[in-house]
Amino acid sequence: MAGVRGQGRKFDVDSALDQAMFAFWEHGYEGTSVSMLTSAMGINPPSLYSAFGGKEGLFFATIDRYLATRGDFMGRAFAEEPHAAKLISRLLYDAASHYTDDSCPGGCLIISSAVGVTEANRSIADRLRNMRNANVSLLSDRISENVADGILPPSWNPVDVAEFIGVIIQGMSQRARDGASRQQLERVADRTLASLGPNVG
Repeated sequence: MAGVRGQGRKFDVDSALDQAMFAFWEHGYEGTSVSMLTSAMGINPPSLYSAFGGKEGLFFATIDRYLATRGDFMGRAFAEEPHAAKLISRLLYDAASHYTDDSCPGGCLIISSAVGVTEANRSIADRLRNMRNANVSLLSDRISENVADGILPPSWNPVDVAEFIGVIIQGMSQRARDGASRQQLERVADRTLASLGPNVG
């Protein structure tokens, strides 16, 4: 769908979602008001509700947009790297690059946009938490497959290593939000890979 009707004219959905995505990314779900969103998107509130069903519907539409554009590096890495060691290396260095991109608010939208919410919006945080946990589980499964195939040594505990990498990547997101540079985060990636032994890097 190239556009939807709004304020007597069609507006470009992708462009509008990009603007909403940046607003949520910068201010978080609860910190972003409907008026901020409509102003950023160049539409009025009725158009927002008509096109997206409301703020929550718009938010998850921006999450989909993020995963298809600026946040697609993780999905591509999982799809293109069958070996867990290479996958981990790619995830870390791609995170260092993407999280510090100065053309966006920094860090990861899925990690930072609903860290703390009121009980009324607990379902928002829960859905994002489940997305983050799903990535950790996918990495654990990939490690387990590689251990079973003899690609990685038995000393690699899939759950523990995946949890470790998840913690590092989420920490990198916050450090990027706090102003850490790409070079600083790449050094974090270097140390993380070194800690995993000679099978990675």
